[in-house]
Amino acid sequence: MAHTSMKISSTFLPAVAALASGLLFLGATALAADKPQNSAKLAKPLKEAHDDLSAKKYPEAIAKLKEAEGIAGKTPYDQHLINDMLAFAYIKTNDFPDAGKAWEEEIDDGFTSGPEQQQKIRGLAALHYQLKNYDKAIEFGQRAIKGGFAEDETRKIVGQAYYLKGDWKDTLKFEEGLVDASIKAGTNPSSESLQLVLSACVKLEDNACTTKALERLVTYYPKPDYWSNLLFSLMKEAASSDSNTLQAYRLMYEVDVLKSADDYIEMAQLAMDAGSPGEAQKALQRGFDKNVFADQRNKDKAQRLLDKAKTKAAADQPTLDKIAKQADTAPTGVQNAGMGLAYLGYGQYDKAVDEYTKAVTKGGLKNPPETQLMLGISDLKGGHKDDAVKAFKAVKGDPFLERLANLWALHARQA
Repeated sequence: MAHTSMKISSTFLPAVAALASGLLFLGATALAADKPQNSAKLAKPLKEAHDDLSAKKYPEAIAKLKEAEGIAGKTPYDQHLINDMLAFAYIKTNDFPDAGKAWEEEIDDGFTSGPEQQQKIRGLAALHYQLKNYDKAIEFGQRAIKGGFAEDETRKIVGQAYYLKGDWKDTLKFEEGLVDASIKAGTNPSSESLQLVLSACVKLEDNACTTKALERLVTYYPKPDYWSNLLFSLMKEAASSDSNTLQAYRLMYEVDVLKSADDYIEMAQLAMDAGSPGEAQKALQRGFDKNVFADQRNKDKAQRLLDKAKTKAAADQPTLDKIAKQADTAPTGVQNAGMGLAYLGYGQYDKAVDEYTKAVTKGGLKNPPETQLMLGISDLKGGHKDDAVKAFKAVKGDPFLERLANLWALHARQA
């Protein structure tokens, strides 16, 4: 099955650099603070390193700070200040691995305030993600999430890190959690989360999961590509039944995702076989209008089928109302359902609704769920959206048609 590829973001380092700039000169302010206080031994080298940072002399500042690390008798707080300024200098010189080491030592040393610690934990998630240290990115991202101070960008990092390390199960679990939380909160899930869920399902070769993911994408982001992927996946389930295949084609036609010449021709042939030449004529005419019959063999085949549909339609239409009266006298709704199909194919939607309503009321149908589905389609085509949704919700008894009806209802609400 074709599916939309997942595009993974790799541009989190600007956020890391911005974070470093926001925390600039923590060491400088601490030098002047009453508590805590750096040791007298390190006052001079720390001040000199600070001045180098101010002057953007980052290599010189790093050299002085590394030298200060070797001074005997330095206190834990001295090391905190060294790590803080080293991290800033390393980021400014694009030495992100060493910047990460300095921040990691700093965040849990007891001297980093709550807000600064939270910022740096988020920054470490972004930094390790950029370095492709996905386990570390997940570690710090999850720490932020569990601590209640994660931002949307942090959650994005965690989900993408799971995906990029090839952990499809945890990708699915994490992103589905985000999707479910958004839905519960009454907001739309992000497109990125839904696409990661879809990609993870595909990687896991889980068809049910893939279909569910596509349904959610269509629900919140009804793009033609998503409809196309979803309906072509459903088409595989319908392959053993001509009736279900035609029903899948009807929705594909409705949302305009039929692509190939074979699809248009097969839909038209199935419609002809079902007794709906008007529907076959419409499908083929759209195919010609879209120039899908590029191959001469397909073009000739489609033209022959179109001519046959036109001839059949021309013979049928004058007799419809007479046959409809006969159908009204029948004890079951089978003939009314047949008339509903005919009227629907010729675009006489209100008459189709009337016939399908009679068919459902009388009963005795060969396929009650399909008749109920066709009633909903007729209502929708006739502009009666609310009635259509009610009809679609009433489709029961056939799992495939129930799913298709739910998609029709979704389309009706989006139309």
